[in-house]
Amino acid sequence: MNESCKRVPASGVPLLLFLTVACALPALFPGDARAQRGREGPPEQGSVEPVNLLPNPYVTIRDFGTLPDGRSWGSVSAVNVDIDGIHIWAGDRCGTNSCATSDVDPIVKLDPDGNVVQSFGAGEIIWPHGMDVDAEGNVWIADARIANAGELRANPDAAGKGSSVIKFSPEGEVLMVLGTPGETGDPPTHFTDPNDVLVAPDGSIFVGDTHGAQFQSSPGPDSKSRISKFAPDGTFIMSFGQWGYGDGEFRAPHSLAMDSQGRLFVADRGNRRIQIFDQQGNHLDTWYQFSRISGLFIDDNDVLYAIDSESGPNYNPGWRKGLRIGSARTGEVWYFIPEHPSARASGMGGIGSMGEGVTADAEGNIYAGEVGPVQGMSKFVPTWVPYGGIGR
Repeated sequence: MNESCKRVPASGVPLLLFLTVACALPALFPGDARAQRGREGPPEQGSVEPVNLLPNPYVTIRDFGTLPDGRSWGSVSAVNVDIDGIHIWAGDRCGTNSCATSDVDPIVKLDPDGNVVQSFGAGEIIWPHGMDVDAEGNVWIADARIANAGELRANPDAAGKGSSVIKFSPEGEVLMVLGTPGETGDPPTHFTDPNDVLVAPDGSIFVGDTHGAQFQSSPGPDSKSRISKFAPDGTFIMSFGQWGYGDGEFRAPHSLAMDSQGRLFVADRGNRRIQIFDQQGNHLDTWYQFSRISGLFIDDNDVLYAIDSESGPNYNPGWRKGLRIGSARTGEVWYFIPEHPSARASGMGGIGSMGEGVTADAEGNIYAGEVGPVQGMSKFVPTWVPYGGIGR
């Protein structure tokens, strides 16, 4: 029997539905490359009991935020709270899943009611994927791919953009570019489909690439899977990590976060885990209890938000998509917000949909950027006051 058939579903999913989907999908697609490629994980992950049965003390608000001119949201994976702890930045993929042929501003700043108060980036970004806001309020975007052949035919001006990291001022002025836009390759001059960027308190810059490596069962020329570190002025310092299943290896470092101790947390999505490093690239710990994570955020009180948009029978049997909230200090998982109902699943199959990007404001409200059949932004409002003195 498939391992997912042996597991008990979390509260809220009918047992018959869970077993039907979990057990039937692998049988329906036994030789389908889409269902099978890169589905292997580290052996240690297989011994971890799925964390699906936890309280959900949040109210879900779908379709948060209204874009300029009434345009519809597209896919959103890049989200981050502003330095004021109130406003939320988001990278909309221009109403669809790419900005390569669009002339709208993909980067928007939302007030607590979801109104856009700032926007920029039209014609400068192909595929906003990851985001950070530094101590001065500058907005950093990981533009995770270059334009494909069809997009270049439709818009030749899309050439020379993408697969880079861009630093914008809060008003949208380009202040720095890392990588060579429009080309893939290796640091210090290039990235290969960078997933995320993080700016440490001292101004050091960390970039994780590559996106497609999570679906590879063996390494190839485009596996990469590394973290690169740069000085505040953009000078290359080092890269660490490579494709693989072991500690210190990655299959697509998909999201980055840093705790109050200065430890670098990496959502190693293809390997269904978080890896923790010091800022010199030394491996400190590996956590499997937060699932197959697409997005990762740690607030000032070391509350860890880990969002899973992909789990299902093919890629993480027994685990549900959803948002797990816990402690970056201890690794304890406290809460679980389950997936949105949807006719088609996000990610790689399974049940329902959940976003890829995640952040939280100073009041403990959580914001998710949605990618797939459910798009745009979601807001999760706590039903208690989480931060009277802050944290647990």
